[in-house]
Amino acid sequence: MQNLHNPPSLVTLAQQVNLSDYTLKRGFRQVFGKTVFGYLHDYRLEQARQLLESGDMNVTEVGQAVGFASRSYFASAFKKKFGHNPKDYQQHKRFL
Repeated sequence: MQNLHNPPSLVTLAQQVNLSDYTLKRGFRQVFGKTVFGYLHDYRLEQARQLLESGDMNVTEVGQAVGFASRSYFASAFKKKFGHNPKDYQQHKRFL
């Protein structure tokens, strides 16, 4: 979570916790109900939601801050998770 821009590979992560990548994948899914990178993806989007609510950054800056290289992919992923594109979400939260 500390390095959203350049997360470690699954193999590197497994080595850091002294597990095989298979054991890490299986155990992680059992505990969290999703893959390691599915969890990271959701975490990035949740961080983005919080940044958009703060209103201190524009959509492009938020996407970059949480590790999305492409603004369009960020917007698509955000809309899929939260049901609104990031710009609309940010504008809606400003008026509440």
